[in-house]
Amino acid sequence: MLHIVLFEPEIPANTGNVSRTCAVTGSVLHLIRPLGFSTDDKHLKRAGLDYWHMLDIRYYDALDELWAAYPEGRFFYIETSGTKRYTDVQFEDEDFLVFGKETTGLPRRVLERQPDQVIRIPIRPGARSLNLSNAVAIVAFEAYRQLSFPGMA
Repeated sequence: MLHIVLFEPEIPANTGNVSRTCAVTGSVLHLIRPLGFSTDDKHLKRAGLDYWHMLDIRYYDALDELWAAYPEGRFFYIETSGTKRYTDVQFEDEDFLVFGKETTGLPRRVLERQPDQVIRIPIRPGARSLNLSNAVAIVAFEAYRQLSFPGMA
């Protein structure tokens, strides 16, 4: 099982799509407040469709709270400034994949915490970034591929 972390997500449809990815893969979804929407938002619920009963979702008021809850956790920070490609990582069960907010990504203080754990998805020069929910799916499914898709048919 992987842990997907969304740091201060802003767009309900993205979080809904990520929720669905987490539900179908068995990943735990960790949301770091503040959220840019209500968890009752109709766009959030629509994007997750009828998978909400399959989702393990946890909320935190700060990323420091998550780090404190999992002091032995292995965290990877997905950001366009990463020096390693996500495909260069050997993922392990229980890894945390941390994604930043849609407009600004992850704060510098987060990236400087473990600079060797900042990874990226290759994109064309001049392009800013991928959509958040697409990025989550790309990295999560690579990690699950490496782990032989545990619990999935």
